Amino acid sequence: MVNALSGEPEQKGPSTSASRPAADDSGGGDPSPETASSPTAALPLVIRVTGPATFVVVRVADTGGKVLTQGTLNQGETRNYRETPLQVVAQNGGSLQVVIHGKVQPRKPDGRRAEWFVKTRRG
Repeated sequence: MVNALSGEPEQKGPSTSASRPAADDSGGGDPSPETASSPTAALPLVIRVTGPATFVVVRVADTGGKVLTQGTLNQGETRNYRETPLQVVAQNGGSLQVVIHGKVQPRKPDGRRAEWFVKTRRG
């Protein structure tokens, strides 16, 4: 299952992430069955851990700064987020595949802290 996530294009295997419940108890990212019924492009943010486990913080980038995810995500985990704007920080950015509004983001260097910002899409 891990190899299927790391090497497959976006359109294949949508049930993979839906069958994997979140270990996160913050009530945030809703890594849910919606993945199986909705295309990833419709989601503002999708995070896939394709490398070693890494510590990730996802928070709403507004004055409240509600934390959606804060903890270690393991290889093979996928998280989906519907809220925007978002700020994402990963201890090892090279471990993640990040998709923002359906567009795969450039890979970050292994072993380095990385940040992404998800803007609110208008229209």
